Amino acid sequence: MSAATVGRRRGARAASVVALALLAGCGAGPTASGGFVGGDGSLTIVPVEQRQPAPQITGELLDGTAFDSAELAGTVIVYNVWGSWCNPCRKEAPALVGAAEATAGEAVFVGLNTRDPDPAQAEAFVRAFDVPYVNVYDPDGRELLKFGSQLPASAIPSTLVVDAEGRVAARVLGETTQSTLTGLVGDVAAGR
Repeated sequence: MSAATVGRRRGARAASVVALALLAGCGAGPTASGGFVGGDGSLTIVPVEQRQPAPQITGELLDGTAFDSAELAGTVIVYNVWGSWCNPCRKEAPALVGAAEATAGEAVFVGLNTRDPDPAQAEAFVRAFDVPYVNVYDPDGRELLKFGSQLPASAIPSTLVVDAEGRVAARVLGETTQSTLTGLVGDVAAGR
């Protein structure tokens, strides 16, 4: 066998290995697009004694009114980080709407709209999915970054549940479901 033939076979094998590696990664974990990573849906529940304070979130809502999370002290808060450009956000929107309605007496849902350059895009998303809760317009991610290591800034969508004492109790990186959120809110509202 000639050196050229051996070289071609090695090249073909290397290309096959790379192709298989890429295929194996499709859908198996987080994916990146435009500097953002779609989470894998992983759920982290923080034991009560290990919970850390959530930051105070302030800003302007999509309707132009001011928002300050300090006004929700003593309430379970569910923050959902989303963008109108995010396909997984679109996919999970009905689950969030359902969970917000199902837990209306136990928690307040707050959207953190990030990286939408124009609020009109975010407003269209809210109308399209009939989102019943308030949404902070955070185009530069300033409020999102306040969470620091509690929430990777590149994982969109993400959802955090903050207990009535103002501490991060649970986190979902990536798409979530209505049943997951309803269960989390029930547990956190019950002090677990």
